[in-house]
Amino acid sequence: MNTARKFIAVAAALVTGSGLCFAQSSTTTTTTVESSTAPYSEGTVWQITMIRTKPGMTDDYLKGLAKSLKTSLEEGKKQGFILSYKVLLGEASTPGDYNIMTMVEHKNMAALDGLRAKTDPIAQKVIGGEDQQREAAMKRAELREILGGKLMREITLK
Repeated sequence: MNTARKFIAVAAALVTGSGLCFAQSSTTTTTTVESSTAPYSEGTVWQITMIRTKPGMTDDYLKGLAKSLKTSLEEGKKQGFILSYKVLLGEASTPGDYNIMTMVEHKNMAALDGLRAKTDPIAQKVIGGEDQQREAAMKRAELREILGGKLMREITLK
């Protein structure tokens, strides 16, 4: 399962599915990497998930996020592997568009290495064991559809 998606699935029980891990190791200890030719400086890394709730289910879905996602991400912040997070809500611009976006900020790409080992214990505490997590994932599928996810780096233009 894709590490970025696994975190959100585990933390908020948002994402299910399979994929590859996007994390890569880095020996850089700072969040900014300078290049003499790049027109920008590299910053933090954001895990982004785009979600479309089913008609009439947005409030129910957000109530679930308030319980599981917020608790999980706050614990990640306390443990230091999450810098910040955001949940954005808006109207879909087309019938196939998302109406909720979650964004989780990490220090750098290296911060994603071993992420599952950090998030699994939080999921156990917040959601329960494997059976409870699977059941929660099935209930969420009744409320929403994951349209996609991205791993993006924040940059500062020079």
